[in-house]
Amino acid sequence: MGLMTRLSEFDLSAAISRWSRGWRGPTLAAFIAMIAGLPGLMAMPPLDRDESRFTQATSQMLEQDDYVVIRYQEEPRFKKPVGIYWLQAASVSLLSSPEARQIWAYRIPSLLGAMMAAAACAWGAAAFFGDRAGLMAGSMLGAGFLLSTEAFIAKTDSVLAGVTTLAMACLARLYAAENGGPEARRGVRALFWIAVAAGTLVKGPITPMVAGLTLVALWSWDRKASWIARLDWGWGLIVFFAIIGPWAWAVTVATDGAFWNAAIAGDLAPKLAGRQESHGGPPGYHALAALIQTFPAVLLLPGALAIGLRYRKEPGVRFALCWLVPAWLVFEITPTKLSHYALPCYGALAWLSALAVTRPMGAIVRWAGAGLQALVGILLAMGVVYLGKLYGDPGDIVYVAAAALLLGAAGLAGGWLLLRGKALKALGAALPLGLLGHAVLVGGLAPHLEPLLLSTRTEAMLASAHLLPRQGVYPGPVAVAGYAEPSLVFAIGTRTQLGDAEDAVTALSENRPAVVEARQKAGFEALIRAARLSPRKIGEVKGLDYSKGDDMTLTVYGPQQETAP
Repeated sequence: MGLMTRLSEFDLSAAISRWSRGWRGPTLAAFIAMIAGLPGLMAMPPLDRDESRFTQATSQMLEQDDYVVIRYQEEPRFKKPVGIYWLQAASVSLLSSPEARQIWAYRIPSLLGAMMAAAACAWGAAAFFGDRAGLMAGSMLGAGFLLSTEAFIAKTDSVLAGVTTLAMACLARLYAAENGGPEARRGVRALFWIAVAAGTLVKGPITPMVAGLTLVALWSWDRKASWIARLDWGWGLIVFFAIIGPWAWAVTVATDGAFWNAAIAGDLAPKLAGRQESHGGPPGYHALAALIQTFPAVLLLPGALAIGLRYRKEPGVRFALCWLVPAWLVFEITPTKLSHYALPCYGALAWLSALAVTRPMGAIVRWAGAGLQALVGILLAMGVVYLGKLYGDPGDIVYVAAAALLLGAAGLAGGWLLLRGKALKALGAALPLGLLGHAVLVGGLAPHLEPLLLSTRTEAMLASAHLLPRQGVYPGPVAVAGYAEPSLVFAIGTRTQLGDAEDAVTALSENRPAVVEARQKAGFEALIRAARLSPRKIGEVKGLDYSKGDDMTLTVYGPQQETAP
């Protein structure tokens, strides 16, 4: 009873005012993003396919001492610039080693990118809407499902969100100063150019595109470009090319220009021309995905849209719309679609959502927000139960129940409070409940869904039989027939041989371990009989290759001669 009394008497508005002043707001937003991403960073095994491709390429960069040409095993990996690999290499060098294969060390840059995005979101919004709204905006972005998930995946998107949001916050500070807001401090222009260059080094044209479309939209709306001209384009472009130029020149020389042909003609152009790798979707795909990916703050999306229409003449709202709409349309029009592509625009959504808390909401907006919040919360809770039933075991019931109840409570409590006209309390209830639910899901339940952990379990089985090459008992590489997910390469070593049944038999004849998938087993057994080999069957790993949607059975074999002590 005492706790409930203290909670009811807690003045959320006063606490936000106190904790949002000056540097506290961005710092607290960054802390919330860290708390949201940390459980998955520590608990989730290496993920297929993109994360493990990135981490394996980074591991090879360290092993081979080549920081210019990016490779995945023997193949050049020319889809993305080098920035994320350098960041991951620095993190692993400082905190771990490539031999240790500790996935958390590769994920630190992604967590820092999420923290930067949340802090920059708060800092930029505060210039227009005040410190309170800034803190709310940064907190919503940091705790949102999309950013808090990308925060524990070792690839480009969280870092891209961080540097892009920082670049947009710098532009916002300059635009606010031009429209009667606080004066932009010295160095904001320099920080803008550094952020744009860093974004280019991480994922090519996305950051310059988002910033450029925003500037064009603002110029078209305002019909003036004096503040844009004062971005110090001369030395700014010098800084930009000084940051990206050395690597661009080095990779051009090292690959004889092949990097640019593969990156532009082989990766970027196909995404713009058609659905690359079956990643397609109709227009409106990203808008629909945002209903889940902004949770637990989806309750404010209708209010954000209403704010955008009603107060579009205000400088801050105008800037947010010019940031959000043009880039979002580009992502919607582009045939190739993945749900995280629009993440660089989510800061603008968070700004408008935070402003909605501080402005009156009509009944229709409240009902729409409450309905969305309750619906998404219930759907997420049902999804957790279904996931646990499909891939879990009875020991996972605690995680299933906790995650489902927390996510469902975030939806229902947030919706109910919004209907009562208490938008701030609705956000104050939904945000921690949703954050906790996400933490239990990715930090507790998901790492225990064994059928989905084929590579992790295969590595463990090899290790228990002393078959991993790094254990020094048997020579490598391990031959794998019929299963080629990057997570297994990352787990058992760069030289892992991905092939067929014949490669597996050759490995066993050379006293090396082998892993054979069930579809290769008939051919493997025929070749084994023909070669008169008698390998030791260590065990089987059954599960789902979730990248392909195929059921798999991996059988681990050791050489026929016992050389282990």
